[in-house]
Amino acid sequence: MYKMKQEAQNNMTEFTIHIFSEKSELQLPIFFTILFLYILILCGNLTIIVVIWGSSHLHSPMYILLLNLSLIDIGYTSNILPKLLNILVTYRNIISFVDCLVQLYFFIALASTEVVILAAMAYDRYVAICRPLRYHSLMSLKHCVGFTTSAWIIGLLDPTVHISLVSKLSFCASHQIDHFFCDLSPLLKISCSDTYKVEMMNYIIGSLLTLSTFLLTLVSYVLIIFTILKIKSTEGRHKAFSTCSSHLTCISIFYGTIMCLYMRPASSYNPEQDKFFSLLYIVLVPLLNPIIYSLKNNDFKNGVKILINKLVL
Repeated sequence: MYKMKQEAQNNMTEFTIHIFSEKSELQLPIFFTILFLYILILCGNLTIIVVIWGSSHLHSPMYILLLNLSLIDIGYTSNILPKLLNILVTYRNIISFVDCLVQLYFFIALASTEVVILAAMAYDRYVAICRPLRYHSLMSLKHCVGFTTSAWIIGLLDPTVHISLVSKLSFCASHQIDHFFCDLSPLLKISCSDTYKVEMMNYIIGSLLTLSTFLLTLVSYVLIIFTILKIKSTEGRHKAFSTCSSHLTCISIFYGTIMCLYMRPASSYNPEQDKFFSLLYIVLVPLLNPIIYSLKNNDFKNGVKILINKLVL
């Protein structure tokens, strides 16, 4: 019995990451493509953080929440892409069991934090459009700090149960993770232990957090749409809708990929499909967020101009 237990533990020392293609001639082109996208993600989100931090007129709840969203985007791309880039350039696709759990922890933590931040942003838009006269009392800086603090606490606590259960699994069936990072589904797929508890906790916690924040976001936007439709002037409707269209676009992409990836049993895991949706979630969302939120935002553009003038002078 002791020998079997020890053997199972030895099987958990390291994993092999199976990336997009085994053809060596494709790895460098993929490396440069992902490196270019990663640099764009860092530059775009760092720009948002610096501009909001350095512009006093942007120190409002909406922009503070956006700053936190950019921090999350930088966090979870930096949690995954540097390791992927290292594999692509060194051809060493090995990750230790501890590093794998750390990567999984931060991936779940940052994703959980993001759903709460997105819900808070939806509530902020609801108050701004449906309750404009009470905005400063319902969405003060104090409320905003409470939302962001709660989001980070929930995010950091959420993965602890997952990590605790996964750390007790044995992986004697296979050491090859058919994914480009340590995600929950591919790990459960290669475990020779009973994964029922892990899957059940994933459904329970995922449903409580993801569905509750999604419903809050959905209700906020239903009320926003009803309010916008009551506005008589076309210009007024357009102006009201433009203030929340950016956020609506981002949450559509975010929740679309999340539900395709995680709201189904591990038995239906499809490696190629999951890699595609994971890439959308990890690369496309943080790449588009800075563009979508800043492209039509005159306040943000003014903040960029003010910051440039400060640097030049």
